[in-house]
Amino acid sequence: MNGSIFSPAALFDFEKTQSADIFEGCASAWEAIGKISAYIVERSKTLSPDEYDNPSPGVYISREAKVAPTASISGPCIIEAGAEIRHCAFIRGSAIVGRGAVVGNSTELKNVLLFDGVQVPHYNYVGDSILGYKAHMGAGAIASNVRSDKKNVTVKTPDGEKIETGLRKFGAILGDNVEVGCGSVLNPGTVVCRGARVYPLSSVRGTVPERSIYKRMGEIAEIRE
Repeated sequence: MNGSIFSPAALFDFEKTQSADIFEGCASAWEAIGKISAYIVERSKTLSPDEYDNPSPGVYISREAKVAPTASISGPCIIEAGAEIRHCAFIRGSAIVGRGAVVGNSTELKNVLLFDGVQVPHYNYVGDSILGYKAHMGAGAIASNVRSDKKNVTVKTPDGEKIETGLRKFGAILGDNVEVGCGSVLNPGTVVCRGARVYPLSSVRGTVPERSIYKRMGEIAEIRE
């Protein structure tokens, strides 16, 4: 049961990304994190120059995306149609920005997959993470991707079991339609399942179950709407 809640199919709608095949062979969603860079390199070979500009090595930007001149973008990177990259956004590479997604002012991305409609619009840091369809991170919320002791990241299940990921860098997995409140920290190995919410100024560890509200450590309530 605990394994199944972490499967890509349990967390994401594959119709809401152009990169669904990155999850082939992945039993748990975080297994795709280590594949992002190589996947972009291979997928970029199939992109039409009629649809994507290639302004610098490894960077492919849809002609229907909007990119501020002050944004800094390094490859490998794919930015899909309708995405908006705002003033002073910093994309460090190994990033896929989905259709209609927003990467806002002073937001930093590194080794991430953003599904369609994701919003990281104000002063966010998202590293070594996957954000599902229409996931939203409030201003100043960050996905911390390295443990303070530099050991490999583990995922804690709702039952308290620890799963070894084998990853030294792993920020967060946010399922579809997740809302993360302003100023929150998603500690390494955090998984927030579909439709869940995180209160502002939270420090989140472990797993937040589907359609739950994370209020504080040890207090998670069910959404009853």
